[in-house]
Amino acid sequence: MIQGHGGNIAALAAELGCRPDEITDMSSNINPLGSVPGLIDHLKERMERIRFLPEVDGHQAIQAIARLLGVAEDRVLAGGGTTQFIYTACAALETRRALIVGPTYADYTDGCRVHGIEPEFFLADAASGFAPDLERLEAALAGCDTVFLCNPNNPTGQLIPHHALLRLCRNHPQVRFIIDESYLPFAPPDQNASLSDCRLDNVVVLWSVSKIFGMPGLRAGFLVANAPVVDRFRRYMQPWCVNSLAQEAVCFLGANQAAVEDFIVQTRNYLAVEGTLFRQRLETDRLRLYPSATSYFLIGLPADRTATGVCRALAEQRFLIRNCGNFHGLDEGYIRIALKDAATNQAVAGHLLAAVSTEA
Repeated sequence: MIQGHGGNIAALAAELGCRPDEITDMSSNINPLGSVPGLIDHLKERMERIRFLPEVDGHQAIQAIARLLGVAEDRVLAGGGTTQFIYTACAALETRRALIVGPTYADYTDGCRVHGIEPEFFLADAASGFAPDLERLEAALAGCDTVFLCNPNNPTGQLIPHHALLRLCRNHPQVRFIIDESYLPFAPPDQNASLSDCRLDNVVVLWSVSKIFGMPGLRAGFLVANAPVVDRFRRYMQPWCVNSLAQEAVCFLGANQAAVEDFIVQTRNYLAVEGTLFRQRLETDRLRLYPSATSYFLIGLPADRTATGVCRALAEQRFLIRNCGNFHGLDEGYIRIALKDAATNQAVAGHLLAAVSTEA
């Protein structure tokens, strides 16, 4: 199992000798506004559901997500988080040669390796702002049958425009593209078109409720693809893989579509304001904030600082941020910070500037 995820707040609290709730976790990329109004209360009222088995295939949750995404139910599969699909993709698609577009989420690599496949990598670099060169990517596809691509990407925040990504998938029908759209709902309204309705036989879209709706602990994720591809993944699904409360939460979202849409609009508006302020606060030749269509920023550190040292300095101030040194294609020169409430964003920016100051 992967050991390269973000910070462990319990372990940090033990190290610092404080309670976990005294630490502000800015390493986790969930919605800074929390959850859709009414969701937590709804789950409290449904706690007795844990006494019964959930639907074996999460059918009602599938119906809810199909409504939210505007796709046919037979094109949707429910799982215990998108992670479940990442780890079954190579088996379901009979992958022989995989390519991962990065630097990106490490589970794609582990999802390949668990099936004995050593993936190849196509890495964007700092000089391009970590924006993938699609012409070079097309050349790199030769001989590959499966591509993992996160859009917008974690941890860089880069978004490949919908039309460009759609063209790439159409131009290479022999390649299966697994497009992870876990962070797409955070993107501005003119940039958030999904590939979930493209109906290409070679496109698999992963859609998460964890990040945008602030419920990663419930473990619910969805796969959207044409029905024959869904059937291939279904062969690898375990029964009851979406728990009762997760199904209740997703059904609540489907039944309150207007509130969900309003919540997403509020989130985007908040990020537009706070993201701009956060970037302005950190405008200095000591730091580089890369473009981001999401709720988090990849930040390049000065040459005389390391991610380990900066993370430690902020931990002493009770802020947990992401050391990006273990992302393939990055190193100790990068950290990632996810936005929270306005006061917290301002505070962490001040501590970060102090940590990289030449007088520190």
